Amino acid sequence: MIRPDLLLHETPKGLYCPPGDFYIDPVRGAVDRAVVTHGHADHARAGHGAVLATPATLAIMAARYGENFTASRQPLEFGETVEINGVTVWFAPAGHILGSAQVVVDWRGLRMVSTGDYKRRQDPTCARFEIVPNTHVFISEATFGLPVFRHPDDRAEIRKLLASVELFRDRSHLVGVYSLGKAQRVIALLREAGYDRTLYIHGALEKLCALYGRQGVELGDLRLITPSTDDDPQVSFAGEIILGPPASFNDKWGRRFADPVTCFASGWMGIRQRAKQRGVELPLVLSDHADWDELTQTVRDVDPEELWITYGREDALVRWAELEGRKARPLRLVGYEEETE
Repeated sequence: MIRPDLLLHETPKGLYCPPGDFYIDPVRGAVDRAVVTHGHADHARAGHGAVLATPATLAIMAARYGENFTASRQPLEFGETVEINGVTVWFAPAGHILGSAQVVVDWRGLRMVSTGDYKRRQDPTCARFEIVPNTHVFISEATFGLPVFRHPDDRAEIRKLLASVELFRDRSHLVGVYSLGKAQRVIALLREAGYDRTLYIHGALEKLCALYGRQGVELGDLRLITPSTDDDPQVSFAGEIILGPPASFNDKWGRRFADPVTCFASGWMGIRQRAKQRGVELPLVLSDHADWDELTQTVRDVDPEELWITYGREDALVRWAELEGRKARPLRLVGYEEETE
């Protein structure tokens, strides 16, 4: 087998493929050719010459950055292939958010898979993660790459929210969600749990919720809380669920709700000190990333010849792999956030 770093290696701009002359999720400056795993801003930037991504990711980038976010865009469905300077590239579902993909790169008998961000759990808003067979080098994220991170059942966290709504009928529930992926997932899980009432949303969520709807993800009745609603003292949200970006809780929009139950949906809510620092009354441990058990099980399922680890806590996962007799190394790519969207 040829040396893997001849096909993909880390650079200051991101993961680079020399024979194909393209980058995967470049984060520093514009490049001529970018392959983008998903639409979060720490992976998908505007200004590249050409962007290859799933149709949903391209739609998300256009919604966030405008139709001219790139000079040339090329959609690629899951399982379809494209040749780039003799390198075969295709996408497999990553299960992170709508349109998220693992990038599969085949060249001269060598197969490398870059996961981007991923999770293994069933999510009603996106295609579920798939194992790519015959992978020689697996490049895995490690956002929650410590044994302490073992996320509870998603549906149980939603039941916890609904139980609180039932218990505190005279208070609104203000749920902090990132605008892309988390907001739509929480809404879809509420609908799946049988909550069919109107859900109220901050304006920052409106455009992306509408995009999810156009992509076939049914979110039910959503009502925007507008500035005029904010100024109307006659409007009461007692017993209602309201979703907005965490940063909005402390501005005028968030302060208009009288004595709300403050909630925050994030994998980091498993750390009590983080919840306490944010003043979160009801932490909801809902992550769009794989936890420790999912990370380690995925490596076993893929069973690659080499494991490369990036986007997070690489050292613990490298040590785990070594104890399992696996060849592993950290990439230490920079510029990717923990979970800020």
